[in-house]
Amino acid sequence: MVTVTEQLKTRPDPRRWWALGALVASMLVLGFDLTILNVALPTIAEQLGATTGEQQWMADAYIVVFAALLLPAGLLGDRFGRRRMLIAGLGVFLAASLVGAVAGDVEQVIVARALMGVGGAFVMPLAMSVIPSLFPREEQTKAIGAISAASALGMPLGPIIGGWLLDHFWWGSVFVLNVPMVAIGITACLFLLPESKDPAAPKVDVVSTALSALGLGTLIYAIIEGPGRGWTDPLVISGFAAAVVLLGTLVLRDRRGSRPMLDLALLTHRAFLTHTATATLGNFVFAGLLFLLPPYLQAVLGTDSLGTGLRILPVIGGMLLAARLAGPLIARAGARLTVGGALAVLAFAAFLGARTTPTSGYGFTALWLSIAGVGLAFSMIPAMTGAISALPPHEAGRGSGLLSTVRQTGSALGVALLGALVAGAYTARLATTGLPDAAAGTARDSVMGAHVVAGAVGDPALAASANAAYVHGMNLALVVTGAVALAAAALAAFFLPPGEPRPADGEVAVPGAAGRQ
Repeated sequence: MVTVTEQLKTRPDPRRWWALGALVASMLVLGFDLTILNVALPTIAEQLGATTGEQQWMADAYIVVFAALLLPAGLLGDRFGRRRMLIAGLGVFLAASLVGAVAGDVEQVIVARALMGVGGAFVMPLAMSVIPSLFPREEQTKAIGAISAASALGMPLGPIIGGWLLDHFWWGSVFVLNVPMVAIGITACLFLLPESKDPAAPKVDVVSTALSALGLGTLIYAIIEGPGRGWTDPLVISGFAAAVVLLGTLVLRDRRGSRPMLDLALLTHRAFLTHTATATLGNFVFAGLLFLLPPYLQAVLGTDSLGTGLRILPVIGGMLLAARLAGPLIARAGARLTVGGALAVLAFAAFLGARTTPTSGYGFTALWLSIAGVGLAFSMIPAMTGAISALPPHEAGRGSGLLSTVRQTGSALGVALLGALVAGAYTARLATTGLPDAAAGTARDSVMGAHVVAGAVGDPALAASANAAYVHGMNLALVVTGAVALAAAALAAFFLPPGEPRPADGEVAVPGAAGRQ
């Protein structure tokens, strides 16, 4: 017989939908910050004199820290209270946004972005992991969908809102936007979110956390510094060597541990490994494109900030359109055909985009961007779903954490590698003969810098040379992207199962529940 007290304990919290609203607002902010800064980078480069390498660090500082802390943040929430650590993460994110808004130089912006990565690492997994404590099982899928949709909606809104802010206010306004939304999230979490924890969760492995952060950060540093210093520079070679040692030590430590924080043994599941590799490639391409496109649109095509945000939408619009159709298609055609075909479409879009010239105009850009968005969505979305579905239910939490970490690593590498390729090609092609050393150095730092110098000295030939050099570098990056997409398509064709795996026993995996075992 069920008592009244027991009925009250099992009755869903009537405030749960209000609490979900706070979580949705928090995830919307994270979605903004995936795309909003990219629109601001050309403006920051022009006003603060940021080099291409420094712009890469502004983008990657957030991603590197986020990827390194994603799993330990989830574990800290499990052990010490998910509500408490979620509020702490939002607080760090708010403080970092204020630092970014008042930053007076490039270094302060990079520090602010790194601190935002710390806060974001707590928000992302914990916003998902509190769902089971708020909602009964029959409502969890709807709640998870709302949070995921908020993060996805933030991506297309980021460039538009960021562009509008830059057209009307100073560049720091893209950071100010976070403040009221995060403040609302913190207030709502304080009053509406119940506390939950899992004292049996594994302890945070401080050594593994340090190894992953230092290893990934050193690798990114070497890649970013390579074009400027030269790939044979002792510092660059030392950076690559240190990254190999640090990340190799992390792998060895993981294999020897009984309950590793980053459980690489999950990669022995062939379907999980292949789906994870495909999703990581998608993040690699998506992050790289969002970094490369704004300078092209603003410097070469001459659009303003809002126009740049609007012109990035085709790649995101293609992803949103395909997201609605991916489920039915993969159910009908299977994972192998859907993902492999999508990667081939992505390769076609990249090779098509590599035919861009300084006079191509935006219509051609919109065409290949839209195709790329469809290819990205039909490969990434089924890959993320298939990766977790390929694992037994009791491993879904660890698999989700590993998948998120590897995907964010792919984003960081996309910005670093494709950005380094463009920077090297741009510098090699730019004609600065006859310019004073200081002006030539500014022009070589970035295409926006070249346009500033060209306007100051009245040299339209320099602006034309900068446009041609940047487009050449962007085309090289697109050729590399297409080649990698083709290789991934072959991988999917050989190793993905013909059908789509489903969770066993009717259980639903909660994405983002990092560290839960």
